[in-house]
Amino acid sequence: MREPVDLRRQRILAAVRSRGATRVSDLAAELAVSVVTLRRDVEELAREGKLRRGHGVARPVTDEAERPAPRAPGPTADGGPVAVVVPERHSYLHETLHGARSAFEEAGVRIALHIAPAAPGAEQPLVERALADGARGLLIAPRWRSRAVEEADYAWLSRVGVPTVVMERRPRRGGALHAVDAVCTDHWYGVHLAVEHLTGIGHRRIVLAARDDSPTARALRAAFTEIAADHPGVDAWALALSSPGAVPDPAAPAARQPVDLPSLLAERGATAAVLHGDVDALMLVQGLRDAGVRVPEDCSVIAYDDVVAALGSTPLTAVSPPKADIGRAAAELLLRRLALGAGPVRRLELLPELKVRGSTRPLRDSVSPR
Repeated sequence: MREPVDLRRQRILAAVRSRGATRVSDLAAELAVSVVTLRRDVEELAREGKLRRGHGVARPVTDEAERPAPRAPGPTADGGPVAVVVPERHSYLHETLHGARSAFEEAGVRIALHIAPAAPGAEQPLVERALADGARGLLIAPRWRSRAVEEADYAWLSRVGVPTVVMERRPRRGGALHAVDAVCTDHWYGVHLAVEHLTGIGHRRIVLAARDDSPTARALRAAFTEIAADHPGVDAWALALSSPGAVPDPAAPAARQPVDLPSLLAERGATAAVLHGDVDALMLVQGLRDAGVRVPEDCSVIAYDDVVAALGSTPLTAVSPPKADIGRAAAELLLRRLALGAGPVRRLELLPELKVRGSTRPLRDSVSPR
């Protein structure tokens, strides 16, 4: 999915401020966009007074007289920036970033944004660099493709030495990060909403097709297993992988392969499916259609994430985590920690909501005479 324009421009600013004069062509290659697109970004940022243009280069604003008038400082406006670390090409977390940015801007606190590539352990050197550059706080959403990577990150994250908030991640109870501030969606409740909606319209055989390479995916799989097994309205249920890249290491010999969803639905007599995340959900719905399974006539579908679920040819009913609110709550928690220092550790959970669209319908409507 294409990166949002404002996030790309934040990355341009971060690069120019940290490196000094930087060639436009180098930035374009680094951000995987055309030189024309990058040049437009630089022109707009220069128009806003956030950097200066040169011949084929972008330069930081070094003269105070050239800087735009700052916002009125808040109680924590003095001091260095806060480091924000999020994974690359992760549209869900980019939406949480927008909420965090608004809170920091209102407080007059500057963000130093760092984009972590997909490689295991990519976050640690970015955090170390940010701290060396004077970051006084850390807001981080680690990728954590596997439990082993998550556990390995606990040790160094618990010792960064500045106030830290983990965003949209729930550190393991009793682990080294249990005593670190965290803000997360209550994904158990999201699965509960999906199952209640489906059983409430008559569906008693449900499949969850989900990833297994992120903390959210693992939380959804665990929640669905618990809820479906205990729900009096569910007669049969099954788990499936949603795509070939949905495991921590698809190249591993023991890596599980995704189940053919139309075949699994037929085998289990399932009439409904919950699919994580939106892009995989849209692709699986296309695969169902190609196999002659109509949505929602033959199978009701609920997506989980609601980033692009509404854009399908059949808009998907979706569990929608409060993405921007998660980011804002995480930023406000970090600002509180910066302002007050020591105090009780806070672990906040925000509830998602269910947005009903055209991909679910009562079961009785799917058995009309042919």
